[in-house]
Amino acid sequence: MKGSHSAPGYHQPPDRKSMHSQIVRDLGMRIVSGEYRVGDRLPMEASLCATYDVSRPVLREATRVLVAKGLVLSKQRAGAIVRPRNEWHLLDPDVLYWLIQAKPQPEFVQTLLTVRRIFEPAVAALAAKVASDESLKSVAEAYAGMEAAKTTEELLEPDLAFHRRIAEATGNDLLAYIGNMLSLALRESIKLSSKLPNTHALSLPRHKAILTALLSRDSLAARQATLLQLEETRGDLSVILDSGIDLA
Repeated sequence: MKGSHSAPGYHQPPDRKSMHSQIVRDLGMRIVSGEYRVGDRLPMEASLCATYDVSRPVLREATRVLVAKGLVLSKQRAGAIVRPRNEWHLLDPDVLYWLIQAKPQPEFVQTLLTVRRIFEPAVAALAAKVASDESLKSVAEAYAGMEAAKTTEELLEPDLAFHRRIAEATGNDLLAYIGNMLSLALRESIKLSSKLPNTHALSLPRHKAILTALLSRDSLAARQATLLQLEETRGDLSVILDSGIDLA
C-alpha cells in the first residue's frame, strides 16, 4: 500500500486530502466486498496508520466518514466494527458505487432490475397523475436530448435525465432523491446495454411510449410502458452477459 504513494529513495509526505479519500475508498471497498465481515473489527489504528503512512487524525477523519455511511460503528477502546448490511446507507453514492464494483456483473444487473421494477412503474404512474405541465416539459426535453444524440456516449446523460425527471415530476422529494441516487447504478446499466450495436434504435421507442403516456396523463399506460421498457432492457442485458462481449 505504501508503494502506491512513495517513490524509492525519496519519501514525500502524503497529501492529507488525497490519502483521506484513498483510505475511505479502500476500507469501504473491503467492507462492501466482504473482506471485512459483519462484526469484524478493522485493524488497530497503529497498524492502519503504518499501512497508509498517515497520522492518527487523518485516519480518524476517514473512520468518521465510514461511520457516517453506516458501514462501521466506532467504539472507544474497541475500535471500528463492521455493521450489519441492513444498516449500511446503500443509497450513499460512494457505498452504492462500491457495491456495484464488488458485485459480479450478472448479480448487479439482477439487483438493479429488481429495484427498478418496483420503483419506476409506480413513479411513472404517479407522475402521470400529479406532474405539473412544466415537469412534463422537462421530461420531454430529456427525451428530445435522447433523440438528438448521435452516439451511445451522447445518449447516456439525457437517458439518465429522462428517468430522474420522471421521479422529480411526482413532486415527492423522497422519490426524487431515490431516483437521483439510483442514477449512479443506472449509469452503469446503460453503459452495459450500450454494448449492443443497435442500442439507440432500441431505446428511443421504449422511452417515447413512456413519454406519450405521461403527456396523456394516462397512469395505467405509463406504468405498463415502463414495465415493458424494463422487461426489454432485461432481455438486452441478458444477451450482452451471455454473449461474451468484452465488458471492460
